[in-house]
Amino acid sequence: MKKIDEKYFLYPEGKKEQEEQGIHVTLEPGESILWKGKPNKKCFIWSAFLRLLPFALLWLLFDGFALGMIFGFMQGIPWFVYFIFVIFFLFHLIPVWAWIASIFSAKKRQEIEEYAFTETRIFIRKGFIGSSTVSVPYVSLTSLNLRIGLLEKIFHVGDIYIVAGKEKYVLEDLEHPEFLFSRLQEISHQVKTDILYPNAYRPKENPGYHVTLMDNSKESSGSESSSCNKEE
Repeated sequence: MKKIDEKYFLYPEGKKEQEEQGIHVTLEPGESILWKGKPNKKCFIWSAFLRLLPFALLWLLFDGFALGMIFGFMQGIPWFVYFIFVIFFLFHLIPVWAWIASIFSAKKRQEIEEYAFTETRIFIRKGFIGSSTVSVPYVSLTSLNLRIGLLEKIFHVGDIYIVAGKEKYVLEDLEHPEFLFSRLQEISHQVKTDILYPNAYRPKENPGYHVTLMDNSKESSGSESSSCNKEE
């Protein structure tokens, strides 16, 4: 495995060193943080706004229409019946309140959410009031995928989807997503190779790397002709 230093995740176009972030992790001896980052703030908030917007609007229009019909055609009913309907629809609009809450909490969640890469693993911190940090070893990664949607294109960011066994994680709204994605793929491959094939057990030459596929039809025809000749 080639040497990996603090510049491994440093974007090549003269990008300044990453500023110290608030993520707190316990590192193993000899382990160091190579990169720290957070979701792009503008894209993160806009994503929270647009994520459930169509569903929330349809829900709100439906409930508003229902309330209008009830109050418009049910004249002369006791006041407490109106009160019951209002309470019912306040609870029925919970998906709309959840959408509004996700928008107002997006800023706080973006401030807490943070990612860090070391030589051996990925740290992911998420939360709102409190926070939790998970550690994902590179050797446990079974899938890495990059997604850049329309909104991400506008803000020049992307999402990296990580699958580690049965667990799934998303690194949201990262700047230079293609660069980070390629680096994660490379380091994951190197770590797995180092564990499965340590340097001491790697042969200097591996004939399996330069195999030329043969045409089986020619080979079989050749063998048949030779056998025929022998019989003759």
